[in-house]
Amino acid sequence: MQIVLSQDSTNLFKMLDAETENDLKQKTTYATSIFKTTRLINGHSIENLGKGILDVKISHRFGTLNSGGYQLFGLDAATMRMGVDYGITNWLMIGAGRSTYQKEYDAFGKIKLLRQSSGKVNMPISVSVVSSVMLKTLKNSDPTIKTYFSDNLAFAQQVLIARKFNDFISLQLMPSMIHYNIVPDHTLPNDLYSIGGGGRIRLSKRINLTGEYYYRLQGYQLPGSYDSFSLGIDIETGGHVFQFHVTNSTGMTERTFIEETNGQWSKGDIHFGFNISRVFTIVKPKDVSAAL
Repeated sequence: MQIVLSQDSTNLFKMLDAETENDLKQKTTYATSIFKTTRLINGHSIENLGKGILDVKISHRFGTLNSGGYQLFGLDAATMRMGVDYGITNWLMIGAGRSTYQKEYDAFGKIKLLRQSSGKVNMPISVSVVSSVMLKTLKNSDPTIKTYFSDNLAFAQQVLIARKFNDFISLQLMPSMIHYNIVPDHTLPNDLYSIGGGGRIRLSKRINLTGEYYYRLQGYQLPGSYDSFSLGIDIETGGHVFQFHVTNSTGMTERTFIEETNGQWSKGDIHFGFNISRVFTIVKPKDVSAAL
């Protein structure tokens, strides 16, 4: 049996294809799930919480692997950060947390400026800005030295630039500036600059490999500190996202992991750690499409 398509049928198929292509051009399609959570590993990802969504985060870092068997290769020691993030709108989120490391409090705001899209609006990248403040409350080791509240404040300004190339690969750049009111090394300026890079490789629907590296520009490096480098794996299970990783950074705020990482990978100063994220819907959207 032989099927023969008439000229009219062929033209009809071409017309349907052209109509479908035209419909796609008139519709804006946004990139979704560039990363699994609002954190890449230590630092922020391009992702924002939706309006009315609350995200409770627990971040945990054990001691270094080179501490040996007596410290159970770091498991006897730990630092932790507990934080709460909230989506005020679909383009604005805020958050705050407290770390045991240096007894530090932090707060931030993240604003989404551009969103990767295709079709009617063709935008090749997503862009967000993050502004953070950090307060170190650890008591001075020398009680004779008088310090002021403002001396322990530091600020971070970051631009997040990300692109999802396909369903398997996403990359992100993070130009960053850390401002110290009082610089630990007085030979350095108060503003220290760095450029971060990170990415995601999807292994399955619920598992992703992640990486993150911050390069501190020459002349803006604290003595005895090193660039932060982290590798991790994200596992999504329902409303939870578990992030397991290894990193040479002890701290979990921009000041402590970008500028004050004192561990070296080459010497085994590697911390095993994990982040747990659990989201709750506080305010349900009136329109489902508005939450997308």
